[in-house]
Amino acid sequence: MAINGKFKVNHNDVFPHGAYVVGDVEPVRDFERSTKERPVQATDKDSGLLVWSVSVLDPDPDARKDAKTVTVKISAPHQPVPPEAIPGMPFRPVEFDGLTVTPYLNENGGRARVAYSFRASVMRAPQQAGSGKPAPRANSGEAA
Repeated sequence: MAINGKFKVNHNDVFPHGAYVVGDVEPVRDFERSTKERPVQATDKDSGLLVWSVSVLDPDPDARKDAKTVTVKISAPHQPVPPEAIPGMPFRPVEFDGLTVTPYLNENGGRARVAYSFRASVMRAPQQAGSGKPAPRANSGEAA
């Protein structure tokens, strides 16, 4: 079988109602290599790039309450910068390229439920409506 745990998906398949950054982009801590005195940032086991995380709001009206905000991990050499906020709104619309989903069993609270881990290679501004062209890219962490 050619399934290795993670699935490549399109941003719009996961976030058909859009997605909004609701927190800071933060380094992911490597708990195996870190000590109390010396934190070490996690690296992607496939690419060797640093791993960052960002909280994202899913505005899907049918999403469960506990699934409205998800974490997306981004592998990049530098800290990604979210797209600009919409004037007058606190949220930043975002799209992810190179998105993968890894299902896993979450047994939190004694009740088992399938949960999902999201990873991406690029965080960018959404495509401009009607133009068919992407908006200018936010800093995805890639060197210029």
